[in-house]
Amino acid sequence: MLIASQMEPTYARRVYPCFDEPAMKATFNIRIIHDPSYVALSNMHAIDVSEVKDENGSLWTVTTFNTSLKMSTYLTAFVICDFDYVTRTERGNEIRIWARKEAVKNGYVDYALNITGPIFSFLEDILNVSYPLPKTDLVAVPDFGAGGMENWGLMIFQEASLMNLPSDESTSRKAGIALIVSHELGHQACEWFGNLVTMNWWNDLWLNEGLASYFEYLGATFVEPKLSLDKIFYAQVVQPVLKEDSEIVRSLSESEEKIKGSFSLMSLFDNITYSKGASITWMLSGFLTEKLFIRALTSYLKEFSFSNANQDDLWTHIQMVVDAQDEVQLPASVKQIMDSWTCQNGFPVLTLNLTTGTIRQEQFFNKKDRKSTDSYNNTWIIPISWMRNGSSQPLTWLDKSSKMFPEMQVSESEYDWILLNVNLSGYYRVNYDQLNLKRLARLLENDPKAIPAVSRFQLIDDIFALTDFGYVPIETALELTKYLAREDELFIWNVVLLNLIPDNLESTLKNYEIYPLLKKYLLKRMLPIYHYYAGFIRQNADALEDDYFAQVYLEKLFATACWLGLQDCLDLSSELYAKWMDNPEYKIPFLIRRTVYCYGVAVGSDKEWNFAWEMYNHTDSAEEDEDILLYAMSCARESWLLHRYLQYGLSDTLFSSNCTSVIISHVVTKDIGHRIAWEFVTENWPLLSQGYGQELLHDVLKVMGRFVKTDVQIQELQVFYNATLEEDEREAISLLLESAKLENIERRKLLIKVASWLEKNVDD
Repeated sequence: MLIASQMEPTYARRVYPCFDEPAMKATFNIRIIHDPSYVALSNMHAIDVSEVKDENGSLWTVTTFNTSLKMSTYLTAFVICDFDYVTRTERGNEIRIWARKEAVKNGYVDYALNITGPIFSFLEDILNVSYPLPKTDLVAVPDFGAGGMENWGLMIFQEASLMNLPSDESTSRKAGIALIVSHELGHQACEWFGNLVTMNWWNDLWLNEGLASYFEYLGATFVEPKLSLDKIFYAQVVQPVLKEDSEIVRSLSESEEKIKGSFSLMSLFDNITYSKGASITWMLSGFLTEKLFIRALTSYLKEFSFSNANQDDLWTHIQMVVDAQDEVQLPASVKQIMDSWTCQNGFPVLTLNLTTGTIRQEQFFNKKDRKSTDSYNNTWIIPISWMRNGSSQPLTWLDKSSKMFPEMQVSESEYDWILLNVNLSGYYRVNYDQLNLKRLARLLENDPKAIPAVSRFQLIDDIFALTDFGYVPIETALELTKYLAREDELFIWNVVLLNLIPDNLESTLKNYEIYPLLKKYLLKRMLPIYHYYAGFIRQNADALEDDYFAQVYLEKLFATACWLGLQDCLDLSSELYAKWMDNPEYKIPFLIRRTVYCYGVAVGSDKEWNFAWEMYNHTDSAEEDEDILLYAMSCARESWLLHRYLQYGLSDTLFSSNCTSVIISHVVTKDIGHRIAWEFVTENWPLLSQGYGQELLHDVLKVMGRFVKTDVQIQELQVFYNATLEEDEREAISLLLESAKLENIERRKLLIKVASWLEKNVDD
C-alpha cells in the first residue's frame, strides 16, 4: 500500500477545503492518522508522534508536522509509505531519499543522494539565498504522472527519475537523474520559481518552469562535468521545441482572461512552457551576460520572497541591474525585448543578403500551407551573435523588420563567410543567401572544425526545416551533407539521419529507386564514424559510458548502417547475437542492443527467431529488454515467421493483453510486414475489436496510410473501415486517408528530386 499526493495545479481542493489559487498563500498545520506500520511524510518535519485507539480498539499512529512556511496550496504534500531512506546532511539541511526497501538496500538511490546536496549548495551559492527549511525529502514512487514534483520539502519522483543501478555507470542514465533532480531543486533551494516567489497566476507558469529548466542544466553540469552542456541543451531542448513552436500553437505567456476562460490549465504543462521557457531564459542570460542575469535574479528573489510576482516584476529587476552599469547596452527596455518573445506566438526566421548586408525578419511559418491567409506581421527584438571567417564579432541587434549591417557585407573572396546566431544563442532560425551557403558548404568540406559543433548542428537543422516549410529547395540542404565523411559528432549525424531517413519512413523508402542511391551516398560518408564506434563495440563497449551522445544516438547510426545493408554492421549483429545464443548470460551492449536483436533475427533463420521468443518468455528478462525483443521479432525477413508471430500474439495465454497491439504495430511498419499485418487485422477483426477497438485501428491505419498513393488503395482500406466503423468515425478516416494520399504524392515528388540530386552527386 502507498499513498502519495499531487496537488499541482488544482487538486488541493480535492483534499481539503481551500482557496486553491497560487497567489493565496498560507501556513499549513498538517496532522495525519495512519497505520502504525507505515510512516507519514509531509512538507515539514514531524514534531510529534503519538497513538490513538479507534472505537474497535485498534491502535493508530498520529503524526503531527511543524507549521509550514507561507506557501501556495499546490505545494502542500504528503506520502504514507513503508519505505526506507538514506540520508546525508548538507549545510544543516537534512536530505533524505526514500524508496522501496529493496531499492534502498541495493543502492539504487545512492547516486541521487550523492548529487542532491552538491546541487543544492551550488544553487544557493550562485543565487546567494539560503534554503529556509531544515529538511528535504525526495521520495521515489513506482508510478507517478510527472517526472518529478517540487512540493516544498517533500519532492516526489517516479522511480525512473531517481534510481539507477550501482553497476550502471552510464552518463546518460546519470544525466537523466541529475537533470530532473536539479530541475526540482531549482524550484526548491530558493524556491524562487515556486515556493519563495510564486507566479501571480498560472499564465506565468513559464516563469516557474522555464527558469527551473535553465538551472536544471547548470546544476546537472555542475555535478556531471563530463556532460557537454551546450550541445545537450541545443540538441534536446532548443531544437525539438523550435520544431513544435513552428506549428504556432500559443505564446509563452497567455493572458489571464484567456486561460480562465476556455483554456485547460493542464495543457500549460507542455514543451512550450518548459523548453521554450528555458530557451528564452538562456537567450536572455546570453545577451545580458550570466553575471548580470544572476545579479538581477538575486535581487528579484530578495524582494519577492514569500509573495507573488509576474513576469513584469522580473523585467523590472533586470532593468534596474542593466541601468546600474554600462558594459551591456540594450536597444530597448528589457520589458519590450522580452515581451516580443513571450507574448507573441511562434518565432522569427532571419533572411540574409550578404551582398548588401541586409537582414530581414519574418515569422517562421509553413509556406507550403497555402490555406493560411493569416497575416504574419510579428516582429521581434533579436540579439544577433555572429562570426566572420572564424572570429567572433560584437553582439548586434535587429529591432525592426529589416536593417542594413554594412559590417556584414562580404567581399568577392570565397574565403569570406559569415555565421549568424552562433551556438544557437538566440531562439530563431537563419536563412542564408546562396552565396554564403556555397562558401559555408566549401568550408565544411575543407575544414569542418572551423565552425563550432553546435553551429554545424544548427546549420543542418535550420536548412532542413527551411526546406520543409518551402523557403529553400531540398537540393540546397543536400549540398550541406557532402562534407559528412569528416563529421565526427554523433548529435550532428543524428539530425542528418532523422531528416534523410525519418524513423517512420524506413519501410517506404526501401521500395523506391532512391534506396540504392542513398545507400551509396550515405555509407561512403558514414564509414569513418561507424568504424570508430564499431571498434569500441567489438573491443570495449564500457569505454563509451562517458560518451553521452553515444548512449543517446549511437543506436540510430547503427540501425541506419544495417538498414543500408552495410555488411560489417550485419556481420557485427550476427556475431553478437550468436554470442548471446551460446551464452544467454552474455549482455549485448545496451547502446546498440535493439539493432543487434533486430538484425540478428533478420539475418538469421527460424533458429534465431525462436531464441528471441524463448528469451522473451523468460520470466526474469528486464522490462526494457522485453520491449526490445517484441520489436526484434518483427524484423524477421520470412513471411511465415511474421504470420506465426501475429498468431502467437492472438493467443492471450502467451502475452499480457496489450502486447498484441504492440506486435501488430511493429509488424505493420516493416516493408514485408505491412501487407501481412493488414491482412491479419482484417481477418481477425472480430476478435481484435473486443480487445482493442478503435485505438488499434487508428494505429494500423496511420501506418497503412504511408503507403496510399492512389484512390484504388484508399478504396480498399475504406471498404474495410466502412464495414467496421460507426458513421462518425468513417468520415474522420476518409479525411485521414485523403490527406495521407496527398502527403505521399508530395513526398514522392520530393524523393524524385532527392534521387536525381543523388544521381549527380553520388560519386563525389
